[in-house]
Amino acid sequence: MSEIKIFYKDKEKIKVARTISALKELDKKDIIWIDLLDVSDKTEDTLEGFLKIDIQEDEEMEEIELSSRYIQTDDSIVANSNFLKNNYEVEPVNFILKNSILVTIRDVELDSFNETIKKMFVNTRNFPSGYHVLVALFETRVEKDADMIEDTTDMITTLSQQINAKSDHVDEDLLVQIKDLQEKVTIIRQNIMDKQRVISNFLKCDFFPEELGPRLTMIIKDINSLFDYTRFGFDRLDYLQDTFLGLVNIEQNKIIKIFTVINIIFLPPTLIASMYGMNFDFMPELHFKYGYLLAIGLMLSSVAIIMGVFKWKKWLWFNPLKSKYLMNLLTYCL
Repeated sequence: MSEIKIFYKDKEKIKVARTISALKELDKKDIIWIDLLDVSDKTEDTLEGFLKIDIQEDEEMEEIELSSRYIQTDDSIVANSNFLKNNYEVEPVNFILKNSILVTIRDVELDSFNETIKKMFVNTRNFPSGYHVLVALFETRVEKDADMIEDTTDMITTLSQQINAKSDHVDEDLLVQIKDLQEKVTIIRQNIMDKQRVISNFLKCDFFPEELGPRLTMIIKDINSLFDYTRFGFDRLDYLQDTFLGLVNIEQNKIIKIFTVINIIFLPPTLIASMYGMNFDFMPELHFKYGYLLAIGLMLSSVAIIMGVFKWKKWLWFNPLKSKYLMNLLTYCL
């Protein structure tokens, strides 16, 4: 939805005008912030003529080079920064500061903007100029990033509990969830890195109000703390991924061991059957009255002896009829 908001001072209050034509009736000294939400090119052209500024195109706003993200002249600042939406999609925002008036250009609604507007009306004295609004927007955005990191941390903890609960049977969906969380943490880390670069440039700006220096420094400290949290998140996800792959290997090894045990158990009966399946003329057992029963007995005895040895050595750790690995394998094969 296209929308324009012009925040201006009226005595000790902050009011909002919602039409571009209101610029003609307002004194520039009273204007604090002009927020453009998906407005038309005509509206942007009108604003450019009013403030003598140049609003960047969408392609320029999305440019990743540092030289395009921050441009400073003698009397203005142009900065581009990516703000995250709740679904972890990135939305580029263009900030222009000139004559203490802040101009923001964006295409979608952002929670950090709405919360900053609420703060403005609650405590108007803290927003005497566009510089203060700009700092408040980044403070709110960093707080939102911290909340998103906390959410991903909770999701990682839940995923860890799921892996521990399913340690006897791994699920491929768990690996997909790990990859998804890794992607989310990466997006958050890139986003706060973007904020760090922009805030660092604000600190270097000659005409940025000195009183805002401590707040900018505090934002940098908060961002550095968030870097530590994202690094911890990456470490936990790497550990979970290694754990998951380890469980997969264990499950595969158990299946291989089952096959190995079965092969060894049935090796003697197979050998006996092969011997008596040879076509020789002289084989006394072939004419023995109880030869068939003797062969069956030898086969069963050999199986029983081997299973007894395995049981005694504790190599036979499963009941073939109750083994879920064997049952799952047979179900898959059938």
